[in-house]
Formats: sequence, structure tokens, C-alpha cells
Amino acid sequence: MKKYLAEFIGTFWLVLGGCGSAVLAAGFPDVGIGLVGVSFAFGLTVVTMAYAIGHLTGAHLNPAVTLGLWAGNRIKSNIIFPYIISQILGAIAAAGVLYVIVTGNGSAIGDFAANGYGEHSPGKYSLVAAIVTEFVMTFMFLLIILGATDNRSPIGFAGLAIGLALTLIHLISIPVTNTSVNPARSISQAIFVGGWALEQLWVFIVVPIMAAVIAGAVYKFLATDDTVKVS
Repeated sequence: MKKYLAEFIGTFWLVLGGCGSAVLAAGFPDVGIGLVGVSFAFGLTVVTMAYAIGHLTGAHLNPAVTLGLWAGNRIKSNIIFPYIISQILGAIAAAGVLYVIVTGNGSAIGDFAANGYGEHSPGKYSLVAAIVTEFVMTFMFLLIILGATDNRSPIGFAGLAIGLALTLIHLISIPVTNTSVNPARSISQAIFVGGWALEQLWVFIVVPIMAAVIAGAVYKFLATDDTVKVS
């Protein structure tokens, strides 16, 4: 239960820090942090949680990461379901807190940093562009996670590498989909937005999970036996 609570807290922080920066600070009012600031906010949530709870749970904070690590033979199957439930609940709790904050001055939540394509893409990118973007970004994210946490990699730097990777991913893909690569993050925002966000949510659940599992299998193939460790 301690591990599940840690995953809950870690995912809560990711959504509150990342989506919170997008909703509250991205354009505030004329001198906001913008795309670069939001990208770093997401990366910083992962860096901080990697060092805060990484030694307890691995700091997955993302159902796709959990499934990718399982596919890469890094975790046992018995923790998959409770980890994913903890991550989704943590994300929803963060979205709830963010909702209270955002509406505290009478404002509407707008798109609430929800993920979308077509008319709901920041750059009006198509469904195909959204699928390709989410697949490639998640695939590369998992390869970086698996490589950075390999037992042959330099010790103590995995959290930094993973956080910077997520920053780069957001710098590339915010204009396309608002960047998901994380079904829990997408679910939490879509629940509060409803309507179109729930209708398009399938893309941001199915595609990241598929990409993560394939990346896990690819890394397992690339890695030699002594680099694959089940914990």
C-alpha cells in the first residue's frame, strides 16, 4: 500500500505541476511562461518525483510507463493493476484540485489542458498527426526510461535524463496534441472537460500504451541478459 500511495502522490504532482502550469501560468496575462515553461514544468515534476519516490516505486507516474517496463521485463505483472489504478486516481485528484483553483476567480476551465486533435489540437493537427506524434513520443520516452535505468547506466542520473526527455517531448508535441504520452494525465483532464475531450480520449489511452509495450519489447531485444533485471 505504501508503494501505491507513493504512485498516487507522484502522479498527483505530475498533473498538478504540469497541467497546472499550462492552465494557470502559460499565458498569464501577457508575460506567461509559454510553451517552453510548460514543457519544463512537466519535466520538473518527473525529476523531482524521480528523486523523491523513485527508490520506493520506480516513479512510474504513468500507466504507459508501467506497461512498458513490464514489457521490458523490469517489473512483475502483479503490480500493474494497482499501480495503474493509483496513477489514475492521483491524476484525477490533482485535476480536482486544479479545478477548484482555476474556478476560484470565477473563470471557466476552458480546455483545461486536455489532449485533442483536429479542432481541439492547439495547431489544428489531424487525427493521423496526433496518432503518429503520440506513438513516436511515447516510444522514445520508454526507450530513454529503460536505457537510463539500465544497470549499466551511470548511477544517480536516471531521473534527470527522464525529466529532460519529457521536457523535450513537450517542446515537440504540445502544438500537436497538448502532449499526452500518459493515459492518466489525459483521463484526469478529460473527465472535467467532458464532451469532445472524452470522445477523443481513446487516442491518448490506446496509442501511448501500444507504443510503450512495443518499446519495452524492443529494448528487451536490444539489451543483453545482464542488463535486464526484474525487481
